[in-house]
Amino acid sequence: MNVLFATSEAVPLAKSGGLGDVAGALPKALNERGADTRVVLPKYAEIPSAYLEHFETIHTFSFRFGWRHQYCGLLRGEIEGVIFYLIDNEQYFNRGGLYGYDDDPERFVFFNFAIAECLPHFGFVPDVIHCHDWQTALLPFLLKTRYAYDPLCRSVKTVFTIHNLRYQGVFGQKLLQDLVGMDDFWFWTSGLEFYGAANCMKAGLQYADKLTTVSETYAQEIQTEYWGERLDGVIRWRAADLHGILNGIDTDSFDPMNDPAVHTPYRGSISRKRKNKLVLQREFGLPESESIPVIGVVTRLVDQKGIDLIDRVLGELLDEGIQLIFLGAGEYRYEEMLRGAAAWKPEQLAVRLGYNEGLARRIYAGSDMFLMPSLFEPCGLSQLIALRYRTVPIVRETGGLRDTVQSYDEYTKTGNGFTFANYNAHDMLHTVRRAVQLYRDDEEAWKTIIANGAKEDYSWSRSAKSYMSLYGELLPLRKETERWPVTS
Repeated sequence: MNVLFATSEAVPLAKSGGLGDVAGALPKALNERGADTRVVLPKYAEIPSAYLEHFETIHTFSFRFGWRHQYCGLLRGEIEGVIFYLIDNEQYFNRGGLYGYDDDPERFVFFNFAIAECLPHFGFVPDVIHCHDWQTALLPFLLKTRYAYDPLCRSVKTVFTIHNLRYQGVFGQKLLQDLVGMDDFWFWTSGLEFYGAANCMKAGLQYADKLTTVSETYAQEIQTEYWGERLDGVIRWRAADLHGILNGIDTDSFDPMNDPAVHTPYRGSISRKRKNKLVLQREFGLPESESIPVIGVVTRLVDQKGIDLIDRVLGELLDEGIQLIFLGAGEYRYEEMLRGAAAWKPEQLAVRLGYNEGLARRIYAGSDMFLMPSLFEPCGLSQLIALRYRTVPIVRETGGLRDTVQSYDEYTKTGNGFTFANYNAHDMLHTVRRAVQLYRDDEEAWKTIIANGAKEDYSWSRSAKSYMSLYGELLPLRKETERWPVTS
């Protein structure tokens, strides 16, 4: 089975969030199950030169999309046992960062066209192209419309994964028409119209053969009006083709016994883990004490992550005698709130704005608890990493958090963390208080919670098995009549 991952980021080459982790780790797990999985992404300027040395140019050409005539280079290289392809165009990708430019619509429409144009030149014929998020959502649409005449493109099946439904690639109607080269009639009958604008993710939802999202609960949530981000009608229409498959983590990389970022290697020893706690407190300039509960937060500082709940009861949280450690960046209002709080309570609250991978790992290793009060969370990788580092998660019951963290039950001795259901600051506060009290008063119960979490399989193996099964469902369909989206 040949699978091509089409993605805007993938570790270790380029990453801005969880998508990069998924697109870098899942192909390895699929290959271990017998697939030939390869990855294609843009050739960004920020890809480290040490990795670029592994690549060679295998094809160069020019092609038209809309009225534009653009150069495209195709590079091939092998990194950590996975074959990667890079789409080269310096006008679009030779710049700092991955996203956030005014011409992002043009950059990623080009990327979608380039993948289709490069299919004959990969030296590899995919059975399935697995597309991820809005940046590659147009590809299933292009393969079934613009490239439907090409036998190679017509034979490929597509899977589209929603990593976060909030980010859809919504642009002006005329802009997308100009980029794709479609008149008004084609635009309206294609199903890409979205409340007077154009929606890239809607293209993937309608034209891909199968849809997935990154947890079972999130797959159910996005079919509702409240969480469906105005695409719930389309998702309900495709519900029979929608599968929730939980993400995993790279357990070889995230291993506190072998993590070079961790001061004292450990596995199940609380005493060794607490040595990392002292190191973490020292690094952040906090009073060093094994008895003080340390709660870590590694997150984007945006409203999705529940930062406003923390803001609402921050004083009451700190009255519990805890230490809070934040690592992240995002909205200015949240950054300023945390700066002010750290200046107000420097002995209890420490903040590092930005992101540092090694520091994040030390927070996972050194914290006693890990807080994720998310408004919504398609899957979440942080709670899985926390569990792997024997750090007890405190989460709101939504999306993948609900699927991976079960609240501790004192009577049955089951559960691997602490949870609350309502998006309410005091519900979160009461849950934190319960966790802190148990941490202080019942070490045996705390050890039981950690042991329960250690029993779980956080690897990509389980997810890869589900994806292989899904891909297998598509292969017999190759000779069947293509299913086209319903439009009105």
